[in-house]
Amino acid sequence: MRQGLLPTTLVVGLLLGGCGGGTKTVSVSSAPAPSLSTGTTTRPTTSTTSTTTTPAQTTTNGGTPGPTTTRTAPEPAFTGQGPSAEGLSGAMAVLRAKGFTANNTSDYHPNQALRVLIGTRTGSGDGYGQQAFFFVNGRYIGTDVKEPSATLRVVSQSDTEVTLSYPLYRSSDPLCCPGGGQARVRFQLDNGRLAPLDPIPPARGSTNGLSRQ
Repeated sequence: MRQGLLPTTLVVGLLLGGCGGGTKTVSVSSAPAPSLSTGTTTRPTTSTTSTTTTPAQTTTNGGTPGPTTTRTAPEPAFTGQGPSAEGLSGAMAVLRAKGFTANNTSDYHPNQALRVLIGTRTGSGDGYGQQAFFFVNGRYIGTDVKEPSATLRVVSQSDTEVTLSYPLYRSSDPLCCPGGGQARVRFQLDNGRLAPLDPIPPARGSTNGLSRQ
């Protein structure tokens, strides 16, 4: 029996030896496999890089004309319409804050350096109690006088000068019917300061008996 088993053991040993040799052969032949896998991984990486670069260039080239178009279009629109809308609405807000309501918004010329709005005391039942509000380039600078006049109006105006007309009252005149004629006063803007070029009639009786109310 032992003599019969011995050859079998030798056969098994030979078979195992043969398997080991086969294992070495597989292990050597599998070495190039990682090399192929590495090559495959590198190609998508290169492709991804070039794809990312292309949108970046497109964005840069496309962004250049964009700001140019924005600068060209809105500026003329803003210059032409902005001051007219915002300047007038801002001026009217100033009058409301001072307790007055604008009489005629067409008196406000947004294209001039010196601008004016005539306002009447808000809630005035008879329409009397008026004042001129002046603005320089949309900025409020003050009124024509400290005390309101009965009435007044804009006679003429230019870029730096406004002429106002004040009806004059005698001491016995009712508000409806001033009998003393009118006084015209020119207000001129000079180096950012506004000054009357003519005497402003007093609020109440003067030496000649004429006043603004």
